[in-house]
Amino acid sequence: MTPSIRRVQVNYYSDVLCVWAYTAQIKLDQMLAQFGDKVSVKYHYLTIFGNTRSRVVEGWKDKGGVGAYSNHVSEIGGEFDHVEIHPDIWRVNRPASSLGCHLFLKAVELLERNGTIPATRQAHCNGRTLCEEAAWRLRLAFFRDLKDIARQEHHMEIAEALGLPGGEILALLENGEACAALSADLDSRDRHGVKGSPTLILNEGRQILYGNVGYKIIEANIHELLERPADRASWC
Repeated sequence: MTPSIRRVQVNYYSDVLCVWAYTAQIKLDQMLAQFGDKVSVKYHYLTIFGNTRSRVVEGWKDKGGVGAYSNHVSEIGGEFDHVEIHPDIWRVNRPASSLGCHLFLKAVELLERNGTIPATRQAHCNGRTLCEEAAWRLRLAFFRDLKDIARQEHHMEIAEALGLPGGEILALLENGEACAALSADLDSRDRHGVKGSPTLILNEGRQILYGNVGYKIIEANIHELLERPADRASWC
């Protein structure tokens, strides 16, 4: 009998409007390309930017205001060659909240879970699943294209571009199932003590990688879990 492949469960917590999660997408893509079926990622969404007026407008009032926050985000993006940040980010078309985006993404995830859309990685999505690509396109729409992605019309534009059933997405938003899935994410956040975005949790909550963690650290953590015998604890 062929032995089963050991698989590492990765729980990934982020907010669509978080610039650090935007820049971290390349690490997720590399992890999935390198480890393939040896890792399984479950995506959870946070409410870091659930109220952008409170977090950005009021939160940065004494630090130079929205303009200063815009400069801060642009400076972060400028450290990475693989992402684009619109020069007017946060100054124009500021989304009121990331919650609507997260509800949309949970609805897409539910479609994947019930078999309405494929869970497999798609060539036309650069090797991402449809769920992963929807999240990435939302981030691109905001950070690169300066769209107010709190607006449902932009969610539906992405759904149409990816061939997702818009009517079924809206039904999951209307009947509360997407809300319940997002509530489960927030419960998971509280249970694991997640502090912010992005956060990766491995080894049933024993290994927490928070913030701008280098890829080699992520890689080392996964290697350690894959190579450690299942019946023996690690001493190092």
